Parts: sequence; structure tokens; C-alpha cells
Amino acid sequence: MHALDLHFTHQSKASLTFRAPDSSLRTAFWASLILLAGAAPMQAVLPSAPTQAAVMRMFDAWRAPVPPRHLLANIYYVGASGVSSFLITTPEGHILLDTGFDDTVPIIREGVTQLGFKLTDIKIIISSHAHIDHVGGHALMQKLTGARIYASAGDARLLASGGTDDFIPFPRETIVYAPVTVDHVVADGEHVTLGNVTLTAHLTPGHTRGATTWTMDAVVDGALRRIVFFSSTTINAGTRLLHNPLYPEIVREFETTLTRLKALPCDIFFAPHGGQFGMAEKIARLDRDETPNPFIDPDGWRNLVTRAERTFRDQLAAERAAERNSGPDR
Repeated sequence: MHALDLHFTHQSKASLTFRAPDSSLRTAFWASLILLAGAAPMQAVLPSAPTQAAVMRMFDAWRAPVPPRHLLANIYYVGASGVSSFLITTPEGHILLDTGFDDTVPIIREGVTQLGFKLTDIKIIISSHAHIDHVGGHALMQKLTGARIYASAGDARLLASGGTDDFIPFPRETIVYAPVTVDHVVADGEHVTLGNVTLTAHLTPGHTRGATTWTMDAVVDGALRRIVFFSSTTINAGTRLLHNPLYPEIVREFETTLTRLKALPCDIFFAPHGGQFGMAEKIARLDRDETPNPFIDPDGWRNLVTRAERTFRDQLAAERAAERNSGPDR
């Protein structure tokens, strides 16, 4: 997957380019596909956890500021170059999905203002999953807005710990953030309504214990469309699926998540990183006035979920093969 660089020349126009990260970053963060022979010991089957330096280089690239952008209906992009933040507006106040890093909060603040909205009109903060690049700004954003923070039970625990109660084998310095107390714990299937917008929470654990995919409906191109805000299904580098002492149920929960995502109706999808939903290409096509709206992409959604399942199956098969050949490495 490629990191996304967006270079906006106007609030409604953009020239966008992809920049491929160096191989160490690709391996460190995104490479969860297992390609090694089954006879290898379990340690060799798992990709190495990233170094602190590798993660920090990637995070720094993601922090680049970009001007805000109206995407469609009442949905706006207010995030940084490599980490998404979405503003969902209503007459009764607004919902912010993901706050990025703590030091990218000014990008969101300035973006909201540039779009003509008030930061203090943000009433609810929700998240895709409780990793530093998506919730690191929660504490500061709550202080600036007074908004209530909603999260699933699994992510509420992670938020309260400031990222320390995580199972991923990343250097501590790369995962910790200001702890946050959640104001409302959302259940699977719960509807969160503000003004004329209703978001539905779908628990999709695996990437974190409380990863949450959100859905809503909006009129796009004259028809009511189902919009999906995807959480994540990435298996972080160094994370084992079999016999994981920090997350024993990870295989079962990934299985459930993939089943749910395959069954989820979707016309339009967004994700925590622009490259995951082809944002650069779709915005470029939108600016060429292509019809239908390029964000209407049910095939892209199905392809994303298919790739996620293939990655999961490949790693699981590789771990099982290694275990059969060398015995369980617990």
C-alpha cells in the first residue's frame, strides 16, 4: 500500500500524487502477507515488528497538512495527508470521526474553520480504532470542543490506557497517547443520532479489540446511498494469530469481522488512510466532473474485503504450517 500525498491548490480542486514509502516502512507497517515456506519456524513466519525509527518516519510523512475538502453530501475531509479525519455535519452540530495525532489537531481545527463551520459545534467524537494515528488527538480535541467521546468497550479500555493496553508488538514510544475517558460506550448495532444523521456502529475487532466500522445513509447523485466508514483489518507486523497470549481470541474475532464486512451493504466507502479507499484517484476524477460520482464504488469495497480476507487466510495458513512442521511455538 502506498502512503498518500495530497497537494491541494484550491479548496475544491486538488493535484494528487502517490509516494511509495521505502521498503522498510512497507515491511514494518503494512506487510502482513506471509510468503515464507510452511516448514520455517514460527519466528521466521511472522514479519518482524517495526523499529521505532521506521514507525516515526512513516508517522512524520502522514502528518503533512492539506487543505480541507468537501467529499459528498454532508461529509468533509479535514485530516492530514496520511491519516483521515471526517467531519459529518448536521443542523444540530457535527460529528468528527478520528482526530489523528495530537499534533495534527491544528490541521483539523483550521480545516473546520476554512470550511465555514465552528469547531465548538462538534458535539460527538467517534473513531475507527484506538491507535495513536487515529485517536492521539482525542484528548486535545475534546478540550477544544467540549464534545462527548463515543467508543466501543474494547477501544474504551485502550483509550483509557493511553494506548498502553495494546497487543501489538510495537515500540512503546510509537503507540502511547494522552489517556481519554469515554463518555458513552457504544454497542454493536447501536444507532448514534445527531440532528438528521444516524450512524450505526458495527464492531469489527481484530486490528484492535474494539475496532468499529460505521455506516450511514446519504443522498448522492439523486439516490440514497449506503456509506461505510471502514475501520481496519490490517494484521500489524509482528502480530501472531495462533496462540497469541495478549489476544487469545484474535482468530475468532477476525473471522467474525470478515464475515460481517462481506455481508455489509456498501455503495460508498471511506477508510482511516486515503490509500485504502483510493482517495487521490477519486478526488482527481471528481474534479474532472466524471459521472457517476467516483466515490460510488461497491466493487472497490468488495475488493478491499476480499484482499483483507486473503491476507488473513495466508498468514493463518503459514502459521499453521509452521506449527505442524516444528511444533507449537508458544
